[in-house]
Formats: sequence, structure tokens, C-alpha cells
Amino acid sequence: MPRAVDVGDALVSLAVTALGLGVAIVVVDGVSATTPWGVLLAALAVAVGDLVLRAPLRVLATVAGAGGALVAGLAAQVLVLWGALSVASGVEVTSGWAVLWVLVLTSVVMAVGRWLWGASDNEYVVADVVRRAQRGARVPAGEPGERPRGMLVVQLDGVSAPVLDQAFDAGLVPTMQRWVEDGTHRLAPWWATVPCTTPAAQAGILHGAADQIPAFRWWDRDLRRLVVTNHPDDAALVEERLSDGSGLLTGGGTAVATMFSGDAASSYLVMSRGRRHGLGPGPGYVRFFARPFVLARAVTVTVGEVVKELYQARRQTVHDVRPRVPRGGWYVLLRAVTNVLLRDLATSLVADALVRGDPTVFVDLVDHDEVAHHAGPTRPESLRSLEGLDQVLRILEQVVRVAPREYDLVVLSDHGQSLGSTFEQVEGRSLLATVRALMAEPDVDGLESTDGEDWGPLNALLTSVLGRPGDPVVLGPDAGPERRRGRARRDGGVPRVREHGRAPRADGTGSDDAVPDVVVVGSGNLGLVWFPDAPARLVLEEVQERWPGLVAGLAARPAVGVVVVDSRTRGLVAVGRSGLRLLEAEGDVVEGDDPLAAYPGRARADLVRAARLPHTGDLLVVSAVDARGHVHAFEGQVGSHGGLGGPQNLAFLLHPSDLAVDDALCEDAAGGRVLVGPDAVHAQLVAWLVARGVRPVGPGTRHDVGRGAGHAVGGAPAVGDDVGSGVGDDVAGGAARGAGEAT
Repeated sequence: MPRAVDVGDALVSLAVTALGLGVAIVVVDGVSATTPWGVLLAALAVAVGDLVLRAPLRVLATVAGAGGALVAGLAAQVLVLWGALSVASGVEVTSGWAVLWVLVLTSVVMAVGRWLWGASDNEYVVADVVRRAQRGARVPAGEPGERPRGMLVVQLDGVSAPVLDQAFDAGLVPTMQRWVEDGTHRLAPWWATVPCTTPAAQAGILHGAADQIPAFRWWDRDLRRLVVTNHPDDAALVEERLSDGSGLLTGGGTAVATMFSGDAASSYLVMSRGRRHGLGPGPGYVRFFARPFVLARAVTVTVGEVVKELYQARRQTVHDVRPRVPRGGWYVLLRAVTNVLLRDLATSLVADALVRGDPTVFVDLVDHDEVAHHAGPTRPESLRSLEGLDQVLRILEQVVRVAPREYDLVVLSDHGQSLGSTFEQVEGRSLLATVRALMAEPDVDGLESTDGEDWGPLNALLTSVLGRPGDPVVLGPDAGPERRRGRARRDGGVPRVREHGRAPRADGTGSDDAVPDVVVVGSGNLGLVWFPDAPARLVLEEVQERWPGLVAGLAARPAVGVVVVDSRTRGLVAVGRSGLRLLEAEGDVVEGDDPLAAYPGRARADLVRAARLPHTGDLLVVSAVDARGHVHAFEGQVGSHGGLGGPQNLAFLLHPSDLAVDDALCEDAAGGRVLVGPDAVHAQLVAWLVARGVRPVGPGTRHDVGRGAGHAVGGAPAVGDDVGSGVGDDVAGGAARGAGEAT
């Protein structure tokens, strides 16, 4: 028997639909109503038609997939509305186009009405899911212990622990704040190791294999081309390398809007499965595509997001907000689609998976990351994006209450972001152009701080630390003629340079003539440089032989903080503007000024790990960081991540209070003992799944893989714990509230 609350919800939904239809009928030519009762009957007919067509559409979507669900759903919405207007007494339709306009305007009215009312802007997406689950629930909501356990993991992309703390104080995330204050959840930071990017984080969190990802994109010497993780074919290739079949979502889990699948049984909008499996099983999309006014309302709000972005970008320009980057072009539409349409679709897909009772569900919501790259992570529009994400959590919390499983709701981020002017804004040229100039001309006329006087002390340091008697290793113009012979190309031309490019040939093989001399990519404020014509990674001595001005020239740039390069006899070397540090030596071997002094305490460990990853660059370049934690992205982003500096490495983990963080998985960072690296987060999530009985205990899981940056990769000597002193409370702020209890 229907409950009173169900009847009340149905009546409210009917009234809202009738109001929207009434306004649209008044405005649109080609449809009219002689009595308000006719409009109410039409609204009732829409609801009945939706119920009648739902089952056949799901069957059709099973065969036709997500694309078929979209086409069939749009057609069903129009037909249901047309039929409802035609059969309703007192309503007359004289034009088919009028039905389309009624559909659109009704959606606009309903969206504006919810905004004026102050309701969640996407609660309508799952309203029927909640009602259906409530009617079919065998166990009353709030009665624990009777249902099997499950876990829902929601990733808030690019949200640092300090930014989340600001959102708490600003009242922008009331759902998460309520969880912490009521004691149901605890909030703790975790350290995002270099490269702190979404592909590396999800490879670690979902598969326990972050060591397969050196950057967002990289040169693969075996394939002789760039691998770009947001290309479906490359994402599939990378997942084949990192998956061992025991990912976080193995055993019937669901992945939604992620880079990799986590070995999930069902995946929707997953990059690595896009080419082979499409967007995912079609029936999951029917509710979003076919329900009357749902998709149309999402499109309406998406258009509103475009207008909002144009206004916010214009406001930054008018008020001369600095630093800033242009916010036009495709980004305007991309922000609107990701922050509204795709977010609503992902919410619907997650709700459907929860109601099905899938044991583990993982979803990535990118709203904040998308805005913060172009506006800055702490700018008003970026912080307000957290408001919408918190609303999604409140909605999913409602679904969890009526789901057939008792879900633990875990919220985490993959990394943070750091503010700062771009490298090009500081230097007046891109990293590509800088590398090109330094390779072509070791004297580098026209580049500041690269003459022999500036490089002299650094040359002397390198000679004393790396050189052998009679065979000095020097940087810059002090290198003698015998050291310069290797720098020029055989044809005497300028080196071929590729930045953010694709393979020379589609089959990925390429020819010797097609391979560029140098590949330069930026991953936030982490830059990587490869020399593809070399069969293996070049060491410092070889780089000096070919291009004497390159390493010291890069290190001398004002926007560069440190250049990391391997050496033949002394291991990894961090080269700064006026000093260097041996990263793999016992103890601290520093000559001149310590190039890592401005970076967090884990900088040495992070750089050793990053510089020993497979496919990493011949040179690793990290931008300078100032006292405020501002960095310089090698891309056109005012908010960036990927390297070191600022809050980009301070991610967060919000977890149920009765699930404690295992201190054995933690290391020293961020002013305390925290999980270090996404592999450690993966191990912790798996341990919780085992503790809840969601996942059986057994071999094949990566509980002990990559536990933090202090563990060396590829046989390199491990770096001691002395580098894990953390970044201090002045950076972490109050974001670690509850962290002490959690660990």
C-alpha cells in the first residue's frame, strides 16, 4: 500500500508538472487550453505514459545501447507529451512543432521554479529512483545490520584539503559538514605524490598501480609516440598494463565517469572502455534520457551554466583579477556540459547502480577541477562549484538509505590545485620555446640569467660533485669547444620539437626520420622533456655532451625551481638556480643553495619516485614555488597540479568514523602521519571492503604496493624518512579536522 509520503511526493510532482505545462501552453502558439483541469489531466497523462513506456524502452536499450537509449528516449518524451496533450480534455494541439516548444519551455519553468524555491538543482534526476526503492525496500530505512554491506566512493576531482576546509567555513558543503559534526564521518588529508594528476591517482586508487603513470601524457619509447590518457585507445592500453584483475571494483562493482575501470563489471562513461564497450549498458541511461522533462531540464540548466561562465569570465577581466587566463572558446561549453549535463547523468547512473545493489560503486565528479583550472582554485566560482557537488552527495545519501545494501559512503579527492601565473606569463615564452632555444644555442642570446657569470658557480659545483679528474662536467657557456661538438644536428638545422603532439604515424610505429629530436609536455607545473632519438634515457653527462646549455639554462629561468636528471655515477641530481642536491645519496648531499628548500618536506622522496618511473622524461622540470605556495603551470592554467608546491599535493579522505585509517599504511607528510600516494589509498579502501565483508580475503590484491613516495621504484635506493617532515600546519590549515582520530 502506498505510504502517505509517497502520495504526497506524487501530488507535488504532478502539481509542478501541471504548472510548467500551463505556463508553456500560454506562451506557445499551436497549443491551447480552455480549462486548467485539462492541463492537470495532461500532466497526469504524461506520468502514466512514462510508466507505460519505461519497460519497453529498457528492453530496446539493451539491444541498441546508450545511443539507442538517447534516440528512443527523446522520441518517447515527445510522443508521451504529444499523446498527453491530445487526449486531455480541454487541450487542443494544432502543430507538432508546438509540442517540442512546450517540452522545452516546461523544462525551463520547472528548472527556474526549483532555483527560486532553493531546491537542489538535480534532485529531480533521481526522484523516481528513490520512490521506487522505497516502495520495494524489504528493510525500512535506517535499520542497520539487516542488509548486506557495500561501498560508494565519490571522487571530487581536484579539491584540496585546504579548499574543502574553506568550503566548510563558508557554509558551501552543508552535507559533508553535517557528517563531520554529527560524528558519522572523519576528515583526513592524504598526500598526492608526483605526478599528482587524475590518471595517476585513479590508476592507484582503482588498481593500486600508480607507478605506471609518469604524467598526464608521455613519450613511450617502445611505441615511438605520445601516450595521452584522455584518448580512449591510449587509456585502454594503459589499463592493460596496470590491471591485474583485482582492482577496487572487482566482484560486480560499477565505475561511472572514470579514467580507468577498476576491473568493474559495469562501466559507464569510462575512458579506458570507451572504444571497446562504448558508454556502457544502455538500460542504465533510459531513466535519464526517457523521463519527461529530465533531459530537457538538464540541457536548460546547461545553457544557464554557459551564461554564468561568460559573466564570471567577464567579471575577472573587468576587475583585473590576477593571475588569470583567457576563458573563452570550447572551455565555455565544456564547463557547462561537465558541470551540469554530465553531472546529472552520472548522478542518475550511480543511483541506478545503488538501487540494483552493486557491491562497490565509484564515480568521479569533475566540477571543481574544471572551473579551478581556468578561474583559480580559491576563486568564488570555483568554491561555489562545491555547492553543487555537495548537493549530489545529499541526493546520493537519500538513495543509499533505501538501497538494498547498507552502503558506506566515502568521499575523496585525487589531488588539489595550486594558484599561480603560467610559465609563459612569467617567461614570455612557452617551455617548448625555452627548450628549443637552449638546445639550438648554448649561449642563449636574449634569455635572462643564462650567461657565464651566472652559471659559473653552478658549473663549479657540478665539477666538484659529479666530475672525475681530467674529465670535468660543466654546464653552460663555460663548457669548452670539445664539449660543444655534440650539440648540433648533422644537418645544421634547428631541432625538431614536438609538444602535446601525436604519433607521426597512426599505426604507432613511426620511422626514424619522423621521430622528433625532443618532446616537451606539461602536466600542470611538472614539465617533462624526452630525447626520442636516444634508445634509452639520457644521463646528465650525455645531455651535457649534446647541449651544454640546456640543464643549467632551464634551472636558471625565474619560473623554474628545479630540474631533475639522472647521472652516470651519482644517481639522480636536482639542479637549481644556484645549487644542486644528490637525491639518492646517503644523507643530504647539497652543494650551494638547496634547490628543494622552497618545496614541501616530501619533495626529495617524491622526485626520486617520479624520476624512476617507467617512461618518465629524460629531464623533469618543476616550476618555482613562492612563499604563498603559488606555482607556474607549463600549460595555460591559472590553477594547476601535477608537480610540487602549494596545496596541490594535499588531497582529502572523508570516511565513516567506524572505519579507521590503518597507521601501518601511513607515512610522515603534511605535518603528521597520513596515507601517502594513491596506492596507499587503494590499499586502505580494499582493507575496509574486506573488513565489511564486501570483498573476500585472499591473494591478488596490492595491499603492499607503492606505499608512499619513500619507496623507490625500479631498483633505485630508497630515500629515508628524513624527507617526510611535511608542509606544516600553515598549509594544511584546519582541513585535517578529525585526522588525529582517523589515524
